[in-house]
Amino acid sequence: MIPVRSLVSMLLSAIAVLVTGGCTQKNQQDFYRSGIIYCSESNPINFNPQLDTSGTTADASSHQIYGRLLDFDPDSGRIEAGLASSWKVSDDGLNYEFQLHKGIEFHTTEYFTPTRTFNADDVIFSIDRWRLPSHPYHYVSGGRYAYFESLGIADNIQSVTRLNSYRVQIKLINRDSSFLANLATDFSVILSEEYAKQLMEEGVPERIDHYPIGTGPFKFQSYRKDHYIRYKRHENYWRDEARSERLIYDITPKSSLRLAKLITGECDAIAFPGQTEVEVIRQREQLEVAEKPGLNIGFWAFNTQKAPFDNPDVRRALAFAIDKNTLLEAVYFDSAVRAKTLLPTASWAHQRDADDTAYNPVLARKLLNDAGVAEGFRMTIWAMPVERAYNPNAAKMAELMQRYLADVGIRAEIITYDWTTFRRHLREGAHDSVLIGWSADNGDPDNFYRPLLSCGAIPSGTNRAMWCNRRYDQLINAALKTEDIEQRKLIYQQVNRLLYEQLPLVPLAHAFRYQAHNSGLSGMTINPYGGINFAGVEKKL
Repeated sequence: MIPVRSLVSMLLSAIAVLVTGGCTQKNQQDFYRSGIIYCSESNPINFNPQLDTSGTTADASSHQIYGRLLDFDPDSGRIEAGLASSWKVSDDGLNYEFQLHKGIEFHTTEYFTPTRTFNADDVIFSIDRWRLPSHPYHYVSGGRYAYFESLGIADNIQSVTRLNSYRVQIKLINRDSSFLANLATDFSVILSEEYAKQLMEEGVPERIDHYPIGTGPFKFQSYRKDHYIRYKRHENYWRDEARSERLIYDITPKSSLRLAKLITGECDAIAFPGQTEVEVIRQREQLEVAEKPGLNIGFWAFNTQKAPFDNPDVRRALAFAIDKNTLLEAVYFDSAVRAKTLLPTASWAHQRDADDTAYNPVLARKLLNDAGVAEGFRMTIWAMPVERAYNPNAAKMAELMQRYLADVGIRAEIITYDWTTFRRHLREGAHDSVLIGWSADNGDPDNFYRPLLSCGAIPSGTNRAMWCNRRYDQLINAALKTEDIEQRKLIYQQVNRLLYEQLPLVPLAHAFRYQAHNSGLSGMTINPYGGINFAGVEKKL
């Protein structure tokens, strides 16, 4: 652990660089004094979270640019009205009707001027785009909708129908007790059908995902990769919560530099402060830090479509070769708890007495010998190049694991790329194993189990283990067909036992979430279910 005094010295050096070379940045700050400056950690893939499960993309778009039919109350986790003012569900759980708010305006920008307000056509367009391969926009920007594909939602929707201009009906094939929660996630955004038609007529449909139009509190202005994203207040935002005139994302990949910018006032809030940085922040009067248990999981996944990782005994051996507690102490410090299963303690389906692997290098070597894995066997550990709450330093964790594996005769090579390339190669299955994780988009257990390990989640790229087990799919499907919480808990206990026996991945940690910002900001909250939201945030000048 880096002493706080040493960390401060490092920061002072970074601050000196900022001060001596910051004339242009200072001018920019003066211009945007009435706005909020947020130091984000990376570039978004695009500005449509339907197309990407990355938290970076969701943070840059979901709550700033768009609205959803439903939302989550960040405090209680309950589903509440969004663009839909009310809804009702049939007794058999197959028919959903949504009454829509009237008079909600889309953004007016330099590149689009709407002629009508939000209505049922926008809802149908937005859902049919990701669910129907025949839709004219389905294959625009690649045609992959990872979140929806991983859950198999499209296969369970029978129809999306316009009952009138402000009423929509969705019919399901099978009951899905998580359906409403999925409509409230960061990925279920509502786009403008009118804007889409205009772009199609102009022959540039892909612009819909890079020059976005939504109903959210901020409208997109400009983006420069590796530098910034600029937004302007949506003056006709229907919730009347957009209090800041401007919002700027200052893209700053290095954690220590983000903290330095927060201290010097160049940023009003920062993404993913580390535990040692949290201590520095707490010592400064002008800064604040909030903390909440995270609905997330950091894990080590094995590519089960490659030998010898297709053998459960080999996976078990590798799990026994590492000491989870040491990894938690070295990487998370006091900001995470040890994970036994995919579900964190905050989940209603968390199983306290679930089985867990233990550090046992002697048993690990025996299992490897029995499986025919000779000493000196080479494998790769892919380490995320970005910081996430569920794994704030994957590179350091990989180095520690490399030493543990060497003790049982395994020679591990650490692999990393830039974030976009990293994720593309993961989807292609180039890895032997990977240190990565998942942050829940809602409080339903299915939001962990299905995207991470179902057969249907392999093509979407969220199943990093590339593991397909029919019994597993049968169990998680059965859990969605009942509204009985106790019955679902029993099913998930069976799921946990199966995962312990098969070990397609090793659960490592459930991390706390931190939000650090200047005390001059009011209205900053931690959303346990998704991206950051600046709608109600105000900056004191």
